[in-house]
Amino acid sequence: MSQPEIQLKRVHEKIVLLLKQYQALQKEHERLKEDLKKMQARCESITGDAEKFRLQAEVSRLSGRGMEETDKKTLEKRLNQYVREIDKCIALLQE
Repeated sequence: MSQPEIQLKRVHEKIVLLLKQYQALQKEHERLKEDLKKMQARCESITGDAEKFRLQAEVSRLSGRGMEETDKKTLEKRLNQYVREIDKCIALLQE
């Protein structure tokens, strides 16, 4: 084989190797995208659960007998905030 043919064969082998590496990286990329989607869904689920538990803990704390004045004001502020948010939602639905 002549020198140019040898060089051309090496270039061809390197291109084939690069294509194989590219395909492997493509598969890994797709797998990582799927993993990311699963992790994001799990994170949203955990965040929702944490918020639910936080609210339950707050309700338990505030529903105790003999609430202090600061707890009553905190509860009142929170309820007023919820009412405002509900009013906004109703207004948006009526549009």
